[in-house]
Amino acid sequence: MAAMMQPQIILLKEGTDTSQGKAQLVSNINACMAVADVVRTTLGPRGMDKLIHDDKGNTTISNDGATIMKLLDIIHPAAKILVDIAKSQDSEVGDGTTTVVLLAGEFLKEAKPFIEEGVHPQNLIRSYRTASNMAIEKVKELAVSIEGKSLEEKKSLLAKCAATTLSSKLIGGEKEFFASMVVDAVLAIGNDDRLNMIGIKKVPGGNMRDSFLVNGVAFKKTFSYAGFEQQPKKFVNPKLLLLNIELELKSEKENAEIRLSDPAQYQSIVDAEWNIIYDKLDKCVKSGAKVVLSRLAIGDLGTQYFADRDIFCAGRVAEEDLQRVAAATGGTVQTTVNNVIDEVLGSCEIFEEKQVGNERFNIFSGCPSGKTATIVLRGGADQFIEEAERSLHDAIMIVRRAVKNSTVVPGGGAIDMEISRFLRHHARTIQGKSQLFINSYAKALEIIPRQLCDNAGFDATDVLNKLRQKHALLSGEGAPYGVDINTGGIADSFANFVWEPAVVKINAINAATEAACLILSVDETVKNPKSESAQGDAAAMGGRGRGGMASRGRGRGMRRR
Repeated sequence: MAAMMQPQIILLKEGTDTSQGKAQLVSNINACMAVADVVRTTLGPRGMDKLIHDDKGNTTISNDGATIMKLLDIIHPAAKILVDIAKSQDSEVGDGTTTVVLLAGEFLKEAKPFIEEGVHPQNLIRSYRTASNMAIEKVKELAVSIEGKSLEEKKSLLAKCAATTLSSKLIGGEKEFFASMVVDAVLAIGNDDRLNMIGIKKVPGGNMRDSFLVNGVAFKKTFSYAGFEQQPKKFVNPKLLLLNIELELKSEKENAEIRLSDPAQYQSIVDAEWNIIYDKLDKCVKSGAKVVLSRLAIGDLGTQYFADRDIFCAGRVAEEDLQRVAAATGGTVQTTVNNVIDEVLGSCEIFEEKQVGNERFNIFSGCPSGKTATIVLRGGADQFIEEAERSLHDAIMIVRRAVKNSTVVPGGGAIDMEISRFLRHHARTIQGKSQLFINSYAKALEIIPRQLCDNAGFDATDVLNKLRQKHALLSGEGAPYGVDINTGGIADSFANFVWEPAVVKINAINAATEAACLILSVDETVKNPKSESAQGDAAAMGGRGRGGMASRGRGRGMRRR
């Protein structure tokens, strides 16, 4: 009897929550489907927006999948994976964030009945990976190159890609206006990869069509001292001096001590301070620059000194704006004013200060390097301008990708339907269970056109049947057909210029499949309890630390009195 009594093995800390097996996997799949349901209605040109109110009282209205996912503050460990793939899609290609979350959710939804019936997850994962590779090959095969076209043709093709992206955003009503603006901005920075070379400045007021593009740099007028209004506000072909130093009188540090034997010596110390600042200002003037910008302050003395000599100056210019001015004008930021040579000075065709709404902007246009552009956005509400900025970011990323990887595919769910048809056809040639799994993967891809119809208020079943019939034609002429959002029927997406870069689709399929396989491969979740003793220790430490600081602070105050 004693031999049969086994001692209980305690492996994990008391209170540890472990869940494993089929139920645990189904629970993870349900959590991911719930996340997909949140962003489901934002897909496509007729997608709805989400209003998210956070704990700080900030309100965000957005249609962008990645922004919504970031703000949702999801705590479920499996569902967090969907947040990560939305972020990675956003940083890699900029658009298709809602698509990637929807696809991942749908792949899992299709896998759920198989899991419940006892299919081993690894069988599903293997089939999904095979299907994903085949789908990506098919996308590459169907993609059409826009390489080798003239600049004007290329511009109009890129504008079509930008318009497709913008059509699902809040500023979709003005998509042509913004699409051409985005294309001009991206082509202005050329092969430069740095996104911060395209500045977006927001000015509340006016309407969307008051937004404009500056082929150069524009930034808000910085803090200025008396004398600023006497400076000229427009120059033609000026030289620019860019500094990273303070041009103001520096008072001595509090703890500096100077002992004088003769009161007359005090004046020589004061004079030395003045001579230092005058010497700096004089060197700036002698450099021949007509516009002086500094990252640090330019004091009232400097402002008046430059105003008397018909020179424009601005201090406390933001770091990124100064770097963009340097890139555009060919200047170099200086940390000293000693021996400023012509090579370090920038130049531009026109510099002017201009009123935009109730803000004043310093605008540098006609820059020789031309490696930067600035979009000044106008609009009614702050939330609206914020969303417009996010939409333009997506469009800029898409156009950049289309310039680099110059292949496009038809949008509007056309490419998804074609891959779905191709995979269904392929599944029939396979023996064994993987035929069912690849079929379910193919069915999951239909969620994109289905959701586009649902969001626009059309009968999804009817439209999908028409699409299946069109895509099943042996001639292959139905391949570019997708959902027609305007009529509720189907239309040739290529002919209607509903295009998107192939890289968006490839990335979305890749990321969604990876996420689905990752979630399917998890069979146990272990959640460690928060250690009560650790919390107690932290509280005690915090108490001691606060007490010590408080007493030290009082001691210092006493001595000062």
